[in-house]
Amino acid sequence: MIERLLTPKQTGEAIQVSVKALANSRCTGIGITIPYIKLGKFVRYKESDVVAYIENNTHNHTGESKEGV
Repeated sequence: MIERLLTPKQTGEAIQVSVKALANSRCTGIGITIPYIKLGKFVRYKESDVVAYIENNTHNHTGESKEGV
């Protein structure tokens, strides 16, 4: 079965950032690091990668976010 692919707009809505923020991160490699797929001129994100990004950036307290650094 083929996994659902999300547009940058759908991805931005899911993680509450702008499409421009996603584009800037793709261009610079800094910030929102979700793997993406290029289909011709179109950019798509795997739904599982978006979910993984959210899970990897979920913390119980502020000290947790610095533990991985």
